[in-house]
Amino acid sequence: MNHEIRGRILALLREQTGTVSGEKMSRALGVSRVSIWKHIARMREAGYPIEAGPRGYRLDVGEPGLELDILSAWEFTPSEFKSLEIPGPGYKVHYFEEIDTTMEEARLLAEKGCPDGTLVIAGRQRRGRGRGQRTWISEEGGLYFTLVLRPDLPLMQAHRALFGASVALAETLRKHYGLEARIKWPNDVLVGGKKIAGMLADIQSRSDMIRYLNLGIGINVNNDPGDLFPESCSVSGLTGRRVPRKGLLLSFLRELDDWRRRPEDGSLIRAWKSLSATIGCPVRIVSPGGQVTGTAVDVDETGALIVEGLDGGRKRVFYGDCHDRIGPGP
Repeated sequence: MNHEIRGRILALLREQTGTVSGEKMSRALGVSRVSIWKHIARMREAGYPIEAGPRGYRLDVGEPGLELDILSAWEFTPSEFKSLEIPGPGYKVHYFEEIDTTMEEARLLAEKGCPDGTLVIAGRQRRGRGRGQRTWISEEGGLYFTLVLRPDLPLMQAHRALFGASVALAETLRKHYGLEARIKWPNDVLVGGKKIAGMLADIQSRSDMIRYLNLGIGINVNNDPGDLFPESCSVSGLTGRRVPRKGLLLSFLRELDDWRRRPEDGSLIRAWKSLSATIGCPVRIVSPGGQVTGTAVDVDETGALIVEGLDGGRKRVFYGDCHDRIGPGP
C-alpha cells in the first residue's frame, strides 16, 4: 500500500511544473495531510529532491529534461506495464538499496508462489554472482535485478527464455543507446569485445515442465568496472552520458515481452545467430565434464553450441564457460 501511495505522489508531482499543495494530494489520494508528509519524508530519504514549502511540495529535478536515476519500487506504476505480458497484471517490484544477491531473494519469492514477472532489484549487491561461482562486482550505478519467469515450457526448451533475454538486451542496447551489442554464448552481452552485461539462470522444474526460471542480470550502466576489469565496459562510458537505469530496464522488458509473445518459428535462433560474437571464433568450453576446443561454427535449435575440432569432427556443447578469442562480430 505504501508503494502505491508513493507512486501516486510521484505521479502528481511529475504532472505539475510548479508546487502541489498537501491538501490537493490529500484529496486525490484519500489520505490525511500528515500521511502525505510522512510519505514524502521517506521519499526524500530515498533520494528524491522534493522541496517542501508553505504552498506545498515540488519535485526539483534540476535542468529541464533531466531524469532521476532512482529504482525504488514506487517508481514503477501499473500504467507503465499495462501493455506487457511481463510483469503483467500481478506484477510487483521488490527494491533493496543493498542486498547479498537478488537471485537468493527471487528464489524465496518464487518458492512462495510470486507471479510471473516479479522483479527483484538492488542498488548494490554484497555477493553478486557471475557464471561458474565467480563474483559479479555490483557497485552503485549498475543495474542488478532478477526476473521471475514462469514460462509454459518443458525443461528441455529452457534455452528459449535465456536466448530471448540475451537477444532482447542486445537489441535494447542497439536500438536505444546506439551500441553495437553482440552475444557471447550462451548469454553474455559484449560491446567491442568487452563485457557489458551478464546473465544467470536458476531453473526449477516439476516432472519435465519448468516451475520457474529466475533470470539474474547485471548490466554495467553508470558504474565503471574498467579499472578492475579492463575487459569490461559500461553504457555511460561508451555513450559519454549518464543513463537512467529505469528507462533501460523498461526498454529491456518491452523487448523481452515481444519475444515471449512470438511463436516458436525459428526466428529467435536466427536473431541470436545474427547477433553472435562467438560463431566463427576459436573457443575453449570448460564444464564439469571436461573441456572442448575448436571453432564455434553454429548454434542448433536446442541452443547447443556446435564446435568443430582440428580433425573436422563436430561436438554439441550444451553448457559451460566459453573462453575464446572473441571478435567484434560479422
